Amino acid sequence: VQTCALPICEIDNLKRETVRRGQDQELSLKIGYLRCYGAQELHHAIAKFSKTYSEVSLSIVNGTHEELYDLLRSGQVDLVISDQRRAFNDDYYNYELLYSDCYIEISSRHPLNQRDILTITDLKRNTCILISTKEQQEVEKDFYQNTLGFANQFLFADTLEEGRLMVVSNRGFMPIEAVGTLPPPATGITRIPLYHHHKPLQRNYCAFWHKEKTNYYIEEFAELLRNLLNND
Repeated sequence: VQTCALPICEIDNLKRETVRRGQDQELSLKIGYLRCYGAQELHHAIAKFSKTYSEVSLSIVNGTHEELYDLLRSGQVDLVISDQRRAFNDDYYNYELLYSDCYIEISSRHPLNQRDILTITDLKRNTCILISTKEQQEVEKDFYQNTLGFANQFLFADTLEEGRLMVVSNRGFMPIEAVGTLPPPATGITRIPLYHHHKPLQRNYCAFWHKEKTNYYIEEFAELLRNLLNND
């Protein structure tokens, strides 16, 4: 695993170089995050970073895992907050943020809503609702079906809010990852922990950025978000 831990002297030099390069143009930080991300810490990190580094112009985009990977690879974003779906690439910093517990949001009218935990086997006969753009639906379906072992039937929503409306109307269940503090489930929705082999199912969430394009502000934001997620 590659991390961005640098000696203080190197961080100071990196910050001076970043500021020097930005003297003739506006400093900016472009951040990409998962379309299905619903926890609060990312918003808190953005607010705190903006207050501390008011000289930096922040822009935020969201997308699926593959869309964010393409944006990062093409240089359209500086930093991506996403789940790990492939082996770490040595060309990038792979800054591990948190192992996230997985949950299922399901209609309070569904027969499974009284369970303390759910397994993928429990959900096999039910429709899975995923958050995805039309262009990435097959990629997302393949990952959840063939890698994680979810249902054979899928519905897609453009946004988290749209997905939850589908859950409320009992059209299927929606997988949710607790990457930080989730707000309480909406009225009509039950949130249940997802287990695999008698243990909570977890996913690895990371901040990714290119080593050749690293700077003080990228590293500061990644560390700030990690501290908030881990209550440091």
